[in-house]
Amino acid sequence: MSKETEGEEKADRKPWPRLHGDFLASSLLAYLRNWNAYGYQLVQELSKAGLPAFDSGTVYRTLRQLERAGLVSSFWDTSKSGPARRMYSLTKAGDGFLTLSIDVLSHYQAVLQRALGVYEEQDPEVGEGEPEEEAPKRKRRRGRGT
Repeated sequence: MSKETEGEEKADRKPWPRLHGDFLASSLLAYLRNWNAYGYQLVQELSKAGLPAFDSGTVYRTLRQLERAGLVSSFWDTSKSGPARRMYSLTKAGDGFLTLSIDVLSHYQAVLQRALGVYEEQDPEVGEGEPEEEAPKRKRRRGRGT
């Protein structure tokens, strides 16, 4: 694939961050905290939560990694008609990891809120109606580093 084509593809994509890593793991653990679920159910819950379309294989790979790490356990559910399905549940270690993840994500959320506050201060539409002597300061500050 040429760099031009690759750049065009990136430009066509929605500006959503990819769902991966600790964010995906924490999301899956959060769903498993209250009930056991099949991988397919977890994929559906992530979609219902408003996340952009993603590869469901990523969810299954992450569940296997979480199981290898001892954060979830699984068993084959043969109770319903049809093929057996793997049911996932949260372990005690997974609950501890989830608690830590929530603390970290809460901290990141606070940092992001502060950054957004600075952004809003610099947005020219936010400052409408302010005294004229403030407007030049905003422009100088906004131009710094760009």
